[in-house]
This record gives sequence, C-alpha cells and structure tokens, in this order.
Amino acid sequence: MKIVVIGGTGLIGSKLVNNLRIHGHEALAASPKSGVNSVTGDGLADALKNASVVIDVTNAPSWEDTEVLKFFETSTRNLLAFEAAAGVGHHIALSVVGTERLVESGFFRAKLAQENLIKDSKNPYTIVRATQFFEFVKQIVDYSTEGKIVRMPPAPIQPMAADDVASAVARIATNPPVNGTIEIGGPEQFRLDELARRFLAAHPDAREVISDPHGRYYGIEVGERALVPDNDARLSETRFETWLTQSASQIGSASPQPAASVAAGKQESRKRAG
Repeated sequence: MKIVVIGGTGLIGSKLVNNLRIHGHEALAASPKSGVNSVTGDGLADALKNASVVIDVTNAPSWEDTEVLKFFETSTRNLLAFEAAAGVGHHIALSVVGTERLVESGFFRAKLAQENLIKDSKNPYTIVRATQFFEFVKQIVDYSTEGKIVRMPPAPIQPMAADDVASAVARIATNPPVNGTIEIGGPEQFRLDELARRFLAAHPDAREVISDPHGRYYGIEVGERALVPDNDARLSETRFETWLTQSASQIGSASPQPAASVAAGKQESRKRAG
C-alpha cells in the first residue's frame, strides 16, 4: 500500500520509511525538504493521492509555548482535512506516553491538543504514544547539567530505541485503525537518575549525578507514573545496554529540539522554580 510519512526525513521518519520499503510498501518521505509542508499545506494534495495511510511523526521547530501549539494545531488540522479529501483510510500520529501528566510543559500541552483534534475528527485514526527514546538520554542529561553536576529526579522511566519505535509504528500502519490509543515502551524500567549514571559511565563522563526529588525533566517536575506506560503497553526488545554497545558512535547525534529552545526552556524552568 502507499503510506505517506509526514516528517519522513527525521530520526523516526527516516527509519520508518526504510522499514516500510523493506516490507514492500510504497513509502513516501514527506517533509519541507521534499516540498511537502504540513503547516502551509504546500504539496499535501499531491503527496496524499492514492495513499492508504498517513503517519505523522513531525516535530515542531520551536518549543516556545505559543509556537509549538500553533505548529501542532495547524499541521494536524491541515493533515486531517487533506486526508479526508483524498479518502485516506488511516491517520496515525506519534505522541508521547504520559502527555496528559506533563502539561506543565507547553510542548506537552501542544501534543495533547494534537491528540484531541484527531479524536474529535471523523478520520479513522490510531494515536501511538511512545516512551522516551534512548537517543535522547544525552539531551536529558545535558538539560539538567549545571557545571559538573546533573540533578535528576528518581522518577521511573521506560525508554526504548528509535529503531523499535519505527518498527512498532510500521506494524500498526499495516493494520486497521483502532480509533484509540496504543502505548509502546521499552523492556526495562529505570529511575531517571540511574539511567543518567549508566549513560555517563558508558562514555565515560566525569559529571556527577545527584538524585533530587525536585530535579526536573525538560524543565518540569515529574511524578511516579508520568513517564511510564500502562500495563497493556506493547513492549520492545532492545535493552539499554545493548543499544549503548551498538550505537556508541551515534549517541547525541539526534536532537529533539533546537539548542536555542533548550536554553529558553532552562531559563523558563528557572523562573518557575524561583
């Protein structure tokens, strides 16, 4: 079948497109680089011709509260409208486990708004909520670093490899829409501070991790259940230690948000803490 991947040149999108093509599908990597822009609508009509499934794995270029909300609302409305006009039978959106528990963050408020737009539409859909990716552990650690100290909360987290995210979404794309949400996660739970220590020890890195109940995750406080999936989540196979061994040369090459947005987020979190 023809499957259009919106955001098809990013970390998950590129892996997803390759996975789908290996399994014999016509997978189109749609992004502004290829002339398809979900925010402006440019190129969408042509890209969606004869498509059976559209998978949205886009990410906002800015995490500033107003900008990130505008991005996800505008992009999602456009996709749903163009898909309805083209007769697309399945809309899939990649979201985040715990989104409704993380609304202190403007990014997660925007993701929740995206999910609600999909649920309120008449388009057949599946929302796939994934836990954090192994590839972004470095970014989490860097975000919480002050000098040589990393302050991390001891909150549970159940991360997974980006390859496993792509494989799970590809399987979902070849099945009928559930008109609901599927959660996916990694095979192991860690405490955030423990995960940071394991990551730094693998390099090695001299920074010291301090377990701080008031430490922050991307600038927000997180509770015991904020970052872990429900009991019926579909779990992947790749373990963190295996991924560290296989991906040492790639660690930190991906960035979930621009550096300027990270800095802005740090400044905002300090304001809230103060």
